[in-house]
This record gives sequence, C-alpha cells and structure tokens, in this order.
Amino acid sequence: MHRITDEQRRIRIGRRHLLAPSLRAGSPVTVAEALIGLHATDAATVFLSTCARLRNPDAGTVEAALYEDVSLVRMLSMRNTLFVVSDGLAPQVRASNAHTVAAKERRKLVKHLAEDGQGLDERWLADTEDATLAALTARGSATGSELSAAVPALRTKITIFPGKKQEAVQGIATRVLRVLAAEGRIRRDRPRGSWTSSQFRWTASTPHPEMETSSAQAELALHWLRAYGPATEADLAWWTGWGLGQVRKALAAAQAVDVRLDGGGTAWVAPGDEAPDAEPEPWAALLPALDPSAMGWADRDFHLAPGLRAPLFDRSGNIGPTVWWNGRIIGGWAQRADGEPVWRLLTDAGREASTAVEAEASRLRTWVGDARVTPRFRTPLERELTA
Repeated sequence: MHRITDEQRRIRIGRRHLLAPSLRAGSPVTVAEALIGLHATDAATVFLSTCARLRNPDAGTVEAALYEDVSLVRMLSMRNTLFVVSDGLAPQVRASNAHTVAAKERRKLVKHLAEDGQGLDERWLADTEDATLAALTARGSATGSELSAAVPALRTKITIFPGKKQEAVQGIATRVLRVLAAEGRIRRDRPRGSWTSSQFRWTASTPHPEMETSSAQAELALHWLRAYGPATEADLAWWTGWGLGQVRKALAAAQAVDVRLDGGGTAWVAPGDEAPDAEPEPWAALLPALDPSAMGWADRDFHLAPGLRAPLFDRSGNIGPTVWWNGRIIGGWAQRADGEPVWRLLTDAGREASTAVEAEASRLRTWVGDARVTPRFRTPLERELTA
C-alpha cells in the first residue's frame, strides 16, 4: 500500500487547487471544474475563489460565465448547500445530490401547506408554480417582489409549525421560488447590485438531463478524488452528504485505490494517482470565506493547525477568509471599509511568506477595485481586523 504524507497532501493543494498552468491561464469554468464546485451561499465567495486562482483575475469574466453563457450553474446540492458548478458537471451533481435535495424541499413545502389549514394542496402549488413560470417567461427576468405583484397566489401567507414554539406566519413566495430553483426550473439571474450582492433576479431555466444516481455518484466521487484525494470515507461523506453505504459504493465503482496516511489512517485516491506530485515553487494565497480548499475535507489537520480554529471559524463551523502559505493556513484577512486588504499571520512563516502574502494582497486590491466584501458568516479574526 502506498503512503502519502501530510506534506505531500499540502503539495497537492498547491498543484491542483492554485498553481496548475491550465488553471492559472484558464477561465472561471476551469476553476469550478478543478475544485468540483464553488461555495455560493455567500455570493462574493464565487468571485473571490475564482479570481484568486486566475492569472488575470476579473469579476466581469465570472459574471459572464454565470449570467450570459451560463457555463457556471448555481445548484442547491451537497449538504443542502448552494454551490456553483460547471455546466459539464451539473448533470452528475444533480443526479447524485441536487435531485434528492429538491424532492425534500418540495415535501417540506407541501407539508407546511397541509398543516396551515387553508386547504392549500399540491394542486394549488402546481397551479401557483405554472403561473409563476408564465409570469417569469413573459418578463424574461424578475425579482421575487415583482413576481409576487404579478401572481396573486405568491402573496399568500401561511402559518408554519402551528401550535409549536417556533410557530410563525410567512409569505409563500420565497418557498415556492426555492423549490422551483432547486428543481432547475428557474435560476438566479444578475443581482440587483454589484457582484457582492445577494439580492438576485430570477429567470426561467431548463433542468439538466437526468442521470442514473449510482453512476452519477461514481463519476462525482472520481472527480472529487482527483482534486481532494487522498481523502477518507468520512471526508467524502461529509463533503457530499451521502450515507456511508453510498460513499463505499461510489468509491468501489470509481475503482478508488487505498493509500496510507501519516498516523496510520487509510484514505483513497483516484486510480493511478498514488505517485506524489512534484513540489511547486513557494506560493501564497488569500482565499475567501468558505473557499473549497478550506472546506474540502472533514479532517483538515494536515493543513490547519488545531490552535488556529478559534479565530478563523464562526460558531457554526464556517471558515472565514484565510491566508495560505505552501499548502498551510497561516492566518486570516479582511477588507477594511476603505477597500484596503488587511491580514494577520497567526504563525511565524518567515520573511518570504510575509512578502508573498503582501503581493497577493496587492493583487486582490487591484482587481476588487471599488467593491466592498463582508463575509456572510463573520469570524472573530475577520471582525477584529475590520474593527
């Protein structure tokens, strides 16, 4: 059995997540495919994650991929989380994850309608969805409030969790749009503000072709191993949200190869991927909150010292903006109100690292321009740096 050390795993992050020539000279789609998916819960993360990896970072090229040629697709998928994936990988992600998430969202909404007691049922929901799609198609693009004005049913209010402590009255529009988006029948169009805004318009869409679930999971697992392997069953289960049985079937179908990690644990790599990567030139990166390289594994001890968790994570386990040096997280960064990036190194990585981080901060400042970025999930260090 091959052995892959922690240092070799850190080298792979540099080679496959940041420094691959095809990645640096590529496009937003190249980045999304290399990382399998970009976290999109925070709209700015998609742009920051992409541009951190491109030789010529530009928010406009990311916007074009999202809203013009739609070569990047937003999907509610892994762990019921919003991701951006390439159009080429979207069918695998939909069949292996997003389809299940969408079905759960629909069941939940139908249950809320039934419990509300107004006689609203699946037929009412289908009619409301048809009217919403017709209004959206006629307009081409619309906000949720514009659709509510055009479709009276979307202005309906229901009581969720009636008789319970968490009872609340809510409008139905957001929930209907969420189900339609989860099913791929509508998608987010350009935001109402800049690329940092989370207030989107909507436009009609066509769901991706259906794939058989098990084959889609095997393909997705293989792609993921090429980017994140070696990784354990627990890592893949965490990243996908699959059960352990699904993980093992997907690894077997992908013909994954077992390897030994530092400390004696067993992990998996893609077939033929046992050999170590060549060590790259020293590198630094400023990656955003929820970046895939920071969120790709359940166990991150090989690139994140346990003592750095408290300042870099919020209380829900979301990682904030991070500073990287040669495959390790060594600190965090933030953007001040005047637009200036500011950072703090939480471990002494030497003068070369400090110089490289400063150069990355300057590059970030140049392409971000007048945009202001505040992470949706704020961490202790990020708050402190912007205070």
